[in-house]
Amino acid sequence: MTRARRVPPGRAGRLRLRHNLEVALRGADLLERKLRILRGRQQSLQETEESARRAWLELLAEAETWLLRGLVVSGEGALEASAVADRADVTIEWTTSMGVRHPSGVVWTPAVRSPDETAPGNTALARAEAAYREAVRAAAEYAAARTASRLVGAEAERTRQRTRALRRHWIPRLTEELAAADLALEQSEHEDLIRRRWAAGVPDRPTAP
Repeated sequence: MTRARRVPPGRAGRLRLRHNLEVALRGADLLERKLRILRGRQQSLQETEESARRAWLELLAEAETWLLRGLVVSGEGALEASAVADRADVTIEWTTSMGVRHPSGVVWTPAVRSPDETAPGNTALARAEAAYREAVRAAAEYAAARTASRLVGAEAERTRQRTRALRRHWIPRLTEELAAADLALEQSEHEDLIRRRWAAGVPDRPTAP
């Protein structure tokens, strides 16, 4: 296998490999700590998401129930006559968790009926209008919570993959290369020591009688 990078021979190469291994180990430790924090945050967001989903579905079911009752009493014409021209306004608030930007909540401004607009034709339709207003608010909160959970979860998965790549591939490879560099350097120094001894150890010539 051809190496993706060239490592200088000798002590310089060994020092570079040792430095790279230390950086990789520190990086893996930091990523694992980040992953633990992200998973904790993700779990909290998932709980918030599930709670918001249940609240939205409950309010939606309540609104539909009141709507059906109102239509039974006054018919569909009463619903069209009491429609509100205004629209609700939703502003998403954002925050950052471990470098991940995600929604943190919503600012909700409900639609307002003008004095010139017709009020609901019966009590059931009035209750339905109020319930739908709350259902829309709950839907916005659910959407924000769901988005936050997905964004943090995606970052947690990317962090997990990066940590796994370091622990299972990059760090073992650097460890093997460093061990090979240590062995090669030790062998080279041993051979150099033998050569120096041979050069300095010229035997004395025997003296003539």
